[in-house]
Amino acid sequence: MDYYKILGIPRDATNKDIKAAYRRLARKFHPDLNPGDVRAADRFKEVNEAYEVLSDEDKRRQYDQLGAAWNQTGNFDWTSWARSAGDAAQHRYNRRGTSSRVEYDTGEGGFSDFFTSIFGDGGSASRSGKSPIRGRDNELEVTISLEEAYSGTTRQVTRGSQQFTAHIPRGAKTGTKVRFANQGERGFAGGNRGDLYLVITVEDHPIFERDGNDLYIDVKVPLYDAVLGGDVRVSTMDGDLKLKIPPGTQSGQLIRLKGKGMPNIRSNENAGDLFVRTLIQVPENLSEEELELFEHLRDLRSY
Repeated sequence: MDYYKILGIPRDATNKDIKAAYRRLARKFHPDLNPGDVRAADRFKEVNEAYEVLSDEDKRRQYDQLGAAWNQTGNFDWTSWARSAGDAAQHRYNRRGTSSRVEYDTGEGGFSDFFTSIFGDGGSASRSGKSPIRGRDNELEVTISLEEAYSGTTRQVTRGSQQFTAHIPRGAKTGTKVRFANQGERGFAGGNRGDLYLVITVEDHPIFERDGNDLYIDVKVPLYDAVLGGDVRVSTMDGDLKLKIPPGTQSGQLIRLKGKGMPNIRSNENAGDLFVRTLIQVPENLSEEELELFEHLRDLRSY
């Protein structure tokens, strides 16, 4: 399977090119916009598979080298994070600052060998006659989908014999920081370790647009339902629902569904809203009788 061909991009495409091609094709073939179309559903799966590989630098490098056999080489799975046996991280929310930040206190030991192998040992400076110096903080970037941000998720990394889990809370957004206390670099002269922060990036979604905790979605509405009123199917993060369109609905009008947006990372009671943007669809290939009726309606309106 040629992932570059699936996305319609050259092999030297940039990350920006890859994301742009993915968004265009995902919107085109998304099952919600092509109900009952099996071929569109298959293309949507291929587009997602191609994007998952080409948007990840390590996976793309292996794919470019090995082709279709890239994922049969026993590489590490950096797309999920797991907890080592017996390590149960206790977490608490830190509400300081403008960006969301979640803290995890893992206590002493457990994670130390793993993070030392990544970030290096801060050294064992002599404590005699020196003031303790706290170790530096470290940051790791983690990318999640909008669906994972809505429901909460975990990421697992395996390195050597160690396994760790990072819990990402519901409502996380781009810029959210998940803090692991005392898991950064070692301190000097008896100083405490620094902290580790997972910096979250939430991927763009082919259907939903996010603004804070609010979501926006475009929904096609037949002209007749816009004029007379009717029901349309709307996708939400919890599944589909039937939305009543009031008579006289205009194209571009927003219909608010309270509490159907993203959860609030600080409070389960203050979820955002889902705004449905109506796109009125003008009928095509009208029959002679239908055209006559529209002409009659126009004459009535003109009169």
